[in-house]
Amino acid sequence: MSNVEVKAVVDFKKYEKNAKEAIKDVLSRAGKSGQFLNWIEWLLKNQIANLDNLYALADKAKEGGEDELAILGIGGSRHTTESMVKMLGVNSKVHFYSSVDPISFKSFADKLNIDKTTFLVVSKSGGTLETTTAFENAKTLLKNYYKKDNVSDKFIAMTDKNPEKSALRREVNNGAVKASGYVHDDVGGRFSIFDDATIFTLAFVGVKKEDVKGMLEEALSAQKDYLSDDINKNDALKLALFNVDAKLNGKNKHFSEYFGDCFEGATLWEKQMKNESLKANISTDTNVGPGYLHYNAEADLDPNNNDSFYTFTNVKTDDKVTNAVLTGVKSAYSNQHRVAEIILSDLSPKTVGRFIELKHLETLLTGNILRREKGCVTSDDAALPEVLQPNVEIYKKEVKKALS
Repeated sequence: MSNVEVKAVVDFKKYEKNAKEAIKDVLSRAGKSGQFLNWIEWLLKNQIANLDNLYALADKAKEGGEDELAILGIGGSRHTTESMVKMLGVNSKVHFYSSVDPISFKSFADKLNIDKTTFLVVSKSGGTLETTTAFENAKTLLKNYYKKDNVSDKFIAMTDKNPEKSALRREVNNGAVKASGYVHDDVGGRFSIFDDATIFTLAFVGVKKEDVKGMLEEALSAQKDYLSDDINKNDALKLALFNVDAKLNGKNKHFSEYFGDCFEGATLWEKQMKNESLKANISTDTNVGPGYLHYNAEADLDPNNNDSFYTFTNVKTDDKVTNAVLTGVKSAYSNQHRVAEIILSDLSPKTVGRFIELKHLETLLTGNILRREKGCVTSDDAALPEVLQPNVEIYKKEVKKALS
């Protein structure tokens, strides 16, 4: 049995033609410039080859005795790394910040042991408002703390390699940041979980290099499995068809319910990935159980709730109480709703690597197949809607107006 087991009941034959076409479509685009699919195969192979450099960068970041990491980033620049370190249980000395208001920054800064902290600034463009604001606030904080103007030795940056595209890369080149890695081209934030920022963080907090390599290799193997057009063997395709079938039968709200506090980061990552990729076609919400049951179950199990469907994710366990809760909850929900299950054998790096690719390709294939079922096929010279996020720019333009 795979270390990631999926249970999803749907009439696969009904969607076989469009499922195979969706797989073929994704494979034909992977590796091509402008398709934002470089996270398929290329990124994983690149990171396996680049592990020594990223571990050396982590050693450099800790050469002053630092053992805590403060990550400044928003969206995919944060949630990818956050989901990984929490699932692996190595987040105790990793702090995340995405806000802009002074009260939030003070609360964040007050929790830091500044003498022991390295700041990691993550932004592809280097111009993301929230991240640049946090970066400036962090520099001011450190300048006041150390009573000196040059605090470059406390910062590491992850950004575009091209200084013409990234203001943060220009900061690196000007010496305002000690060292840097890359946010690679044609990956896309929500699919960038194996980019430099996360791998650097794992190295910084002491995850063994061979474990990270094993995770990347398992993710690479998982991608091949989840891009197979054999529906009976492809678990990502099963989940995608479960989602598509639910939507086409009037279920518009997808709730992804995780059981275990280790999934607190994964809920934010999946919510971003699904909602940015699937837009308003399927509304996705995520929760951590069992706590969410005490504020959602009343609505979820209301007899009038007829437009929702659910995916439950948990780690296999022998614990009697945990299994009783899982069995009871899944049974109650299954009696009323469409329910799929994802069961992880453990939270080892290899299992987490496979799980990440399951969610990546479930998301991508859900959107592709759903569009095909509605007669909407993207031309070869355009990127898939599932990897783009044009609507995010709408609010950003209004913010720029307000600032000016």
